[in-house]
Amino acid sequence: MNNKKEIVPKLRFPEFIGDKLKITKLGKISSVVKEKTGENKYTLMSVTSGVGLIPQAEKFGREIAGDSYKNYIVIRKYDFAYNKSATKQFSEGYISMLEEYDVAAVPNSIFTCFRITDSESYPPFFDYLWRNNYHGHWLRKYIEVGARAHGALSVDTKHLWSMPLALPDFKEQQKIADCLSSIDELINAESRKLKALEKYKKGLMQKLFPAEGKTLPEWRFPDFQGCGEWQESTIARVTSYVDYRGKTPVKSNEGIFLITAKNIKMGYIDYNISKEYISKEQYLAVMSRGMPQIGDVLITTEAPCGNVAQIDKEDVALAQRVIKYRGNKDKINNTFLKYVFLSPVFQKELKRNSTGGIVGGIKGSVLHQMSIKFPDDLSEQRKIADCLSEIDTMIGEQFNKTEQLKVHKKGLMQGLFPSFDEVNI
Repeated sequence: MNNKKEIVPKLRFPEFIGDKLKITKLGKISSVVKEKTGENKYTLMSVTSGVGLIPQAEKFGREIAGDSYKNYIVIRKYDFAYNKSATKQFSEGYISMLEEYDVAAVPNSIFTCFRITDSESYPPFFDYLWRNNYHGHWLRKYIEVGARAHGALSVDTKHLWSMPLALPDFKEQQKIADCLSSIDELINAESRKLKALEKYKKGLMQKLFPAEGKTLPEWRFPDFQGCGEWQESTIARVTSYVDYRGKTPVKSNEGIFLITAKNIKMGYIDYNISKEYISKEQYLAVMSRGMPQIGDVLITTEAPCGNVAQIDKEDVALAQRVIKYRGNKDKINNTFLKYVFLSPVFQKELKRNSTGGIVGGIKGSVLHQMSIKFPDDLSEQRKIADCLSEIDTMIGEQFNKTEQLKVHKKGLMQGLFPSFDEVNI
């Protein structure tokens, strides 16, 4: 580290502008925690990457320590536990702070625990530093690719203690942590609203569609009270459909967007998760059996099985493991059909008819012969579809609001903390 170079964060609270950062190492401001549980009883913790420490009983439904319990490490509030297991989000392991409990215990086999002992350092500040994967940038050069010992990454902890840090004074650390904590509280509040809307939609669908073995829904709009029982028919009899089998079309870097099973979620198409294209010539050849149109309903047959969405763009192609349905105009409204496929009763029946264990899959021929229920009156179908579409719009807006807050927080973290490259000079 070159202490002569001044490190300045991109974002700073006005009262701290001009204050210098202290250059140090993690080992100089912390101490290793080695206390074992022995015969004492503590809440046993596990870790979820990106979330933090949670009780084993909550994560696994029970405590899993067994005979190794006596060797668990005891940690106290604001102590840190470095989980030396790689995850997709944190390939160099994840560092979690104990915040919700005064004392707990973690497995000694995959955790290295430490405590911030420097009186000028504020532990929650470091919690946000680790969430930004600052430690990962430092440790990755010391971890051999694929090297593991008893399921844990093979990393010498001396490299953890030698991690370089550029620290503001205690008050600025506290201000940064409090700012990010306030945003977390806002994100959590908005996330709860999102979950409440999703739960409300699920409950509404259970009321608006007939339960298993029934021919009438529990709730019906006033205009259609007393209009009689819903019809029952196989999907094949009330729709036209195309099952896109055969070879995967030759991919291209540009051209017609190819909707794969990965793109189809529960109720919508995610155009960002997988971006594949086919040429115009391939498009005309592959889609000759049934050109996709806006409003067509898609359902995946495997990997994953039973995801449902409706085409909302022109000029898209469909890959394998996707079936396209289009309701017969005098029988089924397309958007209503989408919600029939998404309904808890249909999804449950889909699982009964699928094969292949955990992954699961269903043959098109089996799916086409599955039964669905629907009211005769197309205007009632549209009323149900419009109601649920409005809820979906609210869910989409709430989801976007939550995601925007997460992006805002990420930008703040990148600005409030010096980058690893700036510190490691």
